[in-house]
Amino acid sequence: MIPPLIADMARTHGLPPLKRAVGWMTRLLPIPQPTTFTGAGASARLGQAIGDFHHQRVMVVTDAPVARLGLLEPLLDALDKAGVATTVFDRVTPDAPIALIDEGVAHYQREGCDALVAVGGGSVMDAAKVIGLCVTNGKPPRALVGYFRGLHAPPPLYAVPTTAGTGSEVTVAAVISDPDEGRKYVVADTRIVPRMAALDPLLMQGLPRHITAATGMDALTHAVEAYIGDWGTEHTNRLSLAAVRMIYQNLPRACDEGLDLHAREQMALASMYAGQAFTRANVGNVHALAHQLGGRYHTPHGLANAILLPPVLRWCAASVTDRLATLALRAGVATENEPVEQRAQAFVESVDALNQRVGIPRTLAELCEADIPDLARAACREADANYPVPRVMSQPDAEAILREVLPAAAQPPAAASARKRRARTTPSTQPSAKPARSRKPKPTAPPA
Repeated sequence: MIPPLIADMARTHGLPPLKRAVGWMTRLLPIPQPTTFTGAGASARLGQAIGDFHHQRVMVVTDAPVARLGLLEPLLDALDKAGVATTVFDRVTPDAPIALIDEGVAHYQREGCDALVAVGGGSVMDAAKVIGLCVTNGKPPRALVGYFRGLHAPPPLYAVPTTAGTGSEVTVAAVISDPDEGRKYVVADTRIVPRMAALDPLLMQGLPRHITAATGMDALTHAVEAYIGDWGTEHTNRLSLAAVRMIYQNLPRACDEGLDLHAREQMALASMYAGQAFTRANVGNVHALAHQLGGRYHTPHGLANAILLPPVLRWCAASVTDRLATLALRAGVATENEPVEQRAQAFVESVDALNQRVGIPRTLAELCEADIPDLARAACREADANYPVPRVMSQPDAEAILREVLPAAAQPPAAASARKRRARTTPSTQPSAKPARSRKPKPTAPPA
């Protein structure tokens, strides 16, 4: 058995050069980008465009709340006017469980569909992606976990995100889960990028504050990790920096004034930019840790990312000082006449402050001390195998980061005191979430 010290040295010094070599290869990988409709009414315009492709029957993949609120209406009406038959599969639940993917495949085949439209958050879009791959490849979801595991491309796929965070409408990956095993799995293939997408702020106006906050910080995590990782390109860096600026300018407004269409549209664009950036530049240690929390405790992915982003940035700041300093300038939290180290520190502190401003907790209530070693071990394995991180995370590192987000009652006294010293008072007003728009629901599936 390799002694832990030697193993950590091999990981720290051997993995980064290897991953940089892989990163150069990914720059040559062609990644399609969807035709995108933006602005109020974009979902109806997408429906009109889909109608021009003469599909016989389109399966609309969504979740029960989206269907109940009537958010499908503009799309369904446009498809109906174009003479396209539709069937609605509205059973998607968070994290897209494997059993649900099987249900979606059966629904698609039973209804004789030839295309998919995903209307919802990241779980809905990810479910539609995997359903499509399963249909054309005749494989169960587990057989498609990993990279390019399907021989055939999925049916035509279109996307209408109803949250601004995951960027799944432009990414090559889909995350599904196995609740029985408490694990999440990634299915990755360039052919699952939707062909068209609609960023319609009208569909996001009724989002509760806590969902707006968590998904917005999810988008920020994507942008930051894509920028500080080792696979960034000139193009992905521009996308990341633009997304960071837009999120800092618009996320508090979207949380406070949920009906503000401009803020909602800007957040939708920022989410898409961040998605395009990390699709090529990848993510990092925040995601490696967050996936474990989602798998073990069913923590919403955006919330897990938001809670973990500040402690991970504090831990790796010395390795990416220049990049964090640039992010500080773009976020508007520092000026060029300040020393680089001071700017970097200002950005890390601003992420913590933004979390507090929009109501993200500093700790995860479900996290247990007894689970931390297993969670840390799994996070290190995921990061080692997948992500071009700027600093390799050892198991003690991962455990220390997780202990920073332990509830205060579960922390050792010394750790609790250290966290109090880091806490900064940030004045903020956090009104309760605005109620969703009242809309008369329509039947989930109009007559063919």
